Amino acid sequence: MMSMSELTLIQQLSIWALPVIFAITLHEAAHAWSAEKLGDKTARMLGRVTLNPIKHIDPLGTILVPGLLLAFGGFIFGWAKAVPVTQRNLRRPKTDMAWVALAGPAANLIMAIGWAVILKIGFMLVASSPDIGQFMIYSGIAGVSINIILMVLNLLPIPPLDGSRIISAFIPDRLAWQYNRLEPYGLFILLGLLFFGVLTFLISGPYQFIQQLLFKMVGVV
Repeated sequence: MMSMSELTLIQQLSIWALPVIFAITLHEAAHAWSAEKLGDKTARMLGRVTLNPIKHIDPLGTILVPGLLLAFGGFIFGWAKAVPVTQRNLRRPKTDMAWVALAGPAANLIMAIGWAVILKIGFMLVASSPDIGQFMIYSGIAGVSINIILMVLNLLPIPPLDGSRIISAFIPDRLAWQYNRLEPYGLFILLGLLFFGVLTFLISGPYQFIQQLLFKMVGVV
């Protein structure tokens, strides 16, 4: 079986398309669902409490950026349209916001486990149905990879990433207000960390640990 890097760009796009789209959009759907359960119906009114990827796709962050990163060989990540949450509508605004934030990375972890199972099934089928088995193996690897990357990335404590929302719930209000003032600069901070190689360093350790754990769990290591 060829390695992923030996596949043509079209083959790689066909393998990565569904894992990337679902990893990014279901992350946002989880935010929307949890916000509604905790009292805020803003996402429901905007039609965002849904598993329909079309409702969550951002043409730039969900399609163009991941496609370009795949074409140029970088590590793949992206984003969907952010789910609007009206914090004051939550039953316990400060702590519930942390749960809403955690729902996205939790969804990515669940999806990573699901893709690991698909990877295992691919290995079981590859002898009897090589084409189907290989496609499932490649898709499983892609699904595990993108979901772990998004989970770890979003847990970084950089506003407006989910990790910052979780931290804000456990620090004094005045400090949280000052901390969250960094939000308009969050994208620039991330781009700077990416440019200097720091972002890859921060993600690679947790990524490799979780990936190996999932592979061992389904018995493909």
